[in-house]
Amino acid sequence: MQVVTPETAQVSHAGSAVTIGAYDGLHLGHQWVIGSLREQAAARGLTLVVATFDRHPASVLRPDHAPKLLCTLEEKIALLAELGVEVTCVIPFDEERSTERPEDFVDEVLVEALSARLVVVGQDFRFGQDRSGDVALLEALGASRGFLVEGVGLSEVDGQKISSTRIRDLVAKGDVEGAAGLLGRSFSVRGTVVHGDGRGGPELGYPTANVEVDATMAQPGAGIYAGWVSLEGGAPLMAAISVGRRPTFYADAPPIIEAHLLDWEGDCYGQGAVVSFVSRLRDELRFESVDALITQMGADVEATRARLLA
Repeated sequence: MQVVTPETAQVSHAGSAVTIGAYDGLHLGHQWVIGSLREQAAARGLTLVVATFDRHPASVLRPDHAPKLLCTLEEKIALLAELGVEVTCVIPFDEERSTERPEDFVDEVLVEALSARLVVVGQDFRFGQDRSGDVALLEALGASRGFLVEGVGLSEVDGQKISSTRIRDLVAKGDVEGAAGLLGRSFSVRGTVVHGDGRGGPELGYPTANVEVDATMAQPGAGIYAGWVSLEGGAPLMAAISVGRRPTFYADAPPIIEAHLLDWEGDCYGQGAVVSFVSRLRDELRFESVDALITQMGADVEATRARLLA
C-alpha cells in the first residue's frame, strides 16, 4: 500500500474511488464501507484510495472537546493495508485547512491530487470552512468536476448503530467485549513500559509492566481485565491487567495501566507494548490489607487464564 499526501499522490490515469473520513478505530462499519468501495473500484478499474487526516479534525476545531482516539495514525495505516487499500492519502489538518473553502478542498485533494471518479462519504460528512460543505454540495461539485458521490449511513450490529463515538463510550465504561463486537477485534492500546513504584514484584509477588499511554488515546474504565500483551512486536502473552488508581495504597493517584504477564519473566522497561483487552473481570476495589489484595490477585490470575484459554 502506498502512503501519500495530496502533494505526493500519483494516481493512475483511470482515476480513483475515494472515501474520506477520520476513520478512527477502523470499526466494522468502516470496514464495510471500504470493502464495498473496493468492489466498486475493481469493477470500474479505479484505484482504491482512503483519504484521512494526520490528526482528528476536532483536535483543531474544538481542542477542549476533542474525542479520545481509538487508534494512532500508524495503527490506522496498518489496518487499512490489511483491508486491501491501495493508497492512503494522509491530509494534514491544521488551522489553514480548517478555514479552506469546500470548493478549494475538492479541487486540491479530490480532483488534482487523486483524480477522483467516485467519492463515498458518510451521510453526515462535513468539510471546509465552518463545516459549510455537506454531501449535497459535494454532489453538486462532483457533477461539475467529473465524479460521482455516494453518501452512506451508519452500519448496524444487532440493531445498534456502529460509530466511533459509541465504541469510545463502551471502552470508557469498561465494556471491552462490547467494543470488540463493533471493532471486529479486541480493543487495544499502545505505549511504553515505564518504571512504577516497584511494589508488584517484591511486595506482592506479582510483578507488573506499567504501560504509559499517550493522553490523547482512549483507555478502558477502572477495573481488572483479562487480555494479552505484545512486547516490541513479540508473541502475545497472557496478562491480568489493572486499570485504575490503586486505592489500597493511595487516596488519590493518577490512573495507570499495569499488566502482570503470566508465565513470563524478564526486563521489559523501555520497550513498546501493545495491550489488548479481552474481558472485564471485576471492578477496582480497595482492600483492607495487603494479604487480602494478594489473595484476590491470585484469583484474578487464575480467572485470566481460564478466560483466555476457554
